[in-house]
Amino acid sequence: MLIVPTKASTSVDPELATLKELMSAYARSESVDKIAVVGNAPLAPDDRRAEEIDGADLVLRVNSFVMDRPGEPRCQGRRVDVVVWNRITRATEFLFDRYRERLYLMVEPMRMHGTVEMWPPSWPEDLGFVAVPNKSVARPLNELLGLRWREERLAPTTGMTAAYLAVTLFPEADIVLTGFSFMDDPNQTEWQHQWGDSCRVGPEHRIANESELMRSWVESGQARFLR
Repeated sequence: MLIVPTKASTSVDPELATLKELMSAYARSESVDKIAVVGNAPLAPDDRRAEEIDGADLVLRVNSFVMDRPGEPRCQGRRVDVVVWNRITRATEFLFDRYRERLYLMVEPMRMHGTVEMWPPSWPEDLGFVAVPNKSVARPLNELLGLRWREERLAPTTGMTAAYLAVTLFPEADIVLTGFSFMDDPNQTEWQHQWGDSCRVGPEHRIANESELMRSWVESGQARFLR
């Protein structure tokens, strides 16, 4: 059974409070009133969507993200402040561009199930990142998704984790979500990416549950979804 979250304070969890402080430090304004979380699903050109993303105080992108190139139709904007990614991310030309100016948040939910770390050769040697604490993020998100995550060795997707961070840490902000294909196709078995490639949906994910939870945020007014 999926559990719909309420707007609770993060002050009771020091790890979440630290994450919020770090993310806020990379925002384009002192007050984080609007956040855009951009997934990697293919998006058609849309000036309004691109303006919504680039006009946010804080822009989160995930994994093998892309951004609009000069002179090409506008789809997903040209800003990124926080990168939420994992160790098996396929590096695009955008992932490490100007990486010293961004906050990189590493999600490692499968470490809860014994998966060991690895260091991809694509990473810059001086890349710094902050590990997202599973105890404060992956575990409660799994519970919200209504998963038997311990027994079945399940984990939330990186995109869902990024959206959860925005909704949980900044409950009073205008949260704009886009680029999440499971909102239209919660039963898909393969991800199509804006970058142009595709891959199978990992067996550790339950994207139908993620679609239901994200829809509950939209229906309750906790977030907006742009196609």
